[in-house]
Amino acid sequence: MSQKLILAIDQGTTGTTALILDQTLHVLGKANAEFAQIFPKPGWVEHKAEDIWQSVHQAIDNCLNKCRVKASQIAAIGIANQRETTCLFQRDGSALHNFIVWQCRRTADICRDLKNRGLEKMIQHKTGLVLDPYFSATKLMWLLEHVKDARKLVEQGDALFGTINTWLLYQLTGRAVHATDVTNASRTLMMDLSTCQWDDELLSVFGIPKNCLPAIHGNSHAYGHTKGLSFLPDGIPIAGMAGDQQAALFGQACFEEGEVKATYGTGCFILLNTGKNLIRSKHGLLTSVAIKLEDEVQYCLEGSAFIAGAAVQWLRDGLGVINKSSQVEELAAQVTDSGDVAFVPALAGLGAPYWQPHAKGLLCGISRDTTKAHIARAVLEGIALQNRDMMEVMQQEGGSMRAIKVDGGACANNLLMQFQADILQIPCLRPHILETTALGAAALAGLSIGIFQNKAALKELAKAESIFLPTMSEEVLKKHLSKWKKAIERVQVN
Repeated sequence: MSQKLILAIDQGTTGTTALILDQTLHVLGKANAEFAQIFPKPGWVEHKAEDIWQSVHQAIDNCLNKCRVKASQIAAIGIANQRETTCLFQRDGSALHNFIVWQCRRTADICRDLKNRGLEKMIQHKTGLVLDPYFSATKLMWLLEHVKDARKLVEQGDALFGTINTWLLYQLTGRAVHATDVTNASRTLMMDLSTCQWDDELLSVFGIPKNCLPAIHGNSHAYGHTKGLSFLPDGIPIAGMAGDQQAALFGQACFEEGEVKATYGTGCFILLNTGKNLIRSKHGLLTSVAIKLEDEVQYCLEGSAFIAGAAVQWLRDGLGVINKSSQVEELAAQVTDSGDVAFVPALAGLGAPYWQPHAKGLLCGISRDTTKAHIARAVLEGIALQNRDMMEVMQQEGGSMRAIKVDGGACANNLLMQFQADILQIPCLRPHILETTALGAAALAGLSIGIFQNKAALKELAKAESIFLPTMSEEVLKKHLSKWKKAIERVQVN
């Protein structure tokens, strides 16, 4: 096989997916390897470093075997990753502690203290983010404070910080490269958006030594080469890297200002490309780097819901309502609506635009007539309704939207996508390949090594396969919005 192939590694919250793609971004093979979630205390979420690394190894091996491709045929590697998850590791690559996952709420009190010190406005202006346990800096503060010898090792230069992409790059390059990309760096609370560099004032506020931080590069960049791995040959360039949501934005070819995508994974993440405009939200949205190619930086507004597909997993694992996540659509379709049942998916606090880390999920409106089908449908509706709250604010600050591009595992649910189009009153465009996160990582790597000449060539490869048009009447829409408003008001806390 003479064509150049790209390996995309999508390291997510519950597993790692590996894809092999050709020069037209056609998927030749795909494999996923799950790993355990660790919940040491209520609101705490962790991952073991060894579990993540094993999942990467297993996913790549299985993917190569499925598509009968030799590892020597891989011309480049692109990485997309769960953002904000915080790693502190020694020079030999071993973790000092379980990685603290982006969903973890253990630093809520740290965030409250920083707010009480009057620092939130400065931090938000520089970073485009809010002071919330979601982001990496307070997680790193916790590790430096609570893990034995962590601060001493960091100050001596013997321990390093990274998000998952940084740690994977470090492992893949035989511990030769300690670096990150600008999209992941923009989610740490430690990078100034206007300079795209680590900020000394922010580091001083958080008490974080600068010497433990990785170098920041653009997204289509020659980061390093594979070395010393049992499952990949030496010398393959790691040439593309982005946080999972920005990778999906790129994979959906949202290259122009005003284009928007929503990724339905564990959570739901809506990103609006604002081009060169660095819009600092006044209504609870986040501002991040969308992409950096060479010296050109584009920004985005983001609304983040911590729970989306994870709500369906809760139906499966927590309540036993379904045996497989894929069964939720069939169950929900057994009723024409959810009746009086409402569900607010605040199972890990409320994200944008509310930012209530202590909020709890709510299932209400239950009566003797309620069935598990009503509950299943209410869960799907709750996922879509929280997205509407984010989109309303996004349109106020970033302009009107004609359509939304959707991706991620949960967008395979036709009932959810139709309800989303109805509740937003704009079309939802679903691509043929739902793994647009991996697609974006592969495209960035392909750009770096010259497989793709420019973004225009990629635009042709990202066309919608399914279009969901709004059909809901105004009367029904108002009923849903009224029920949702009452429910969301009940879960907010002071």
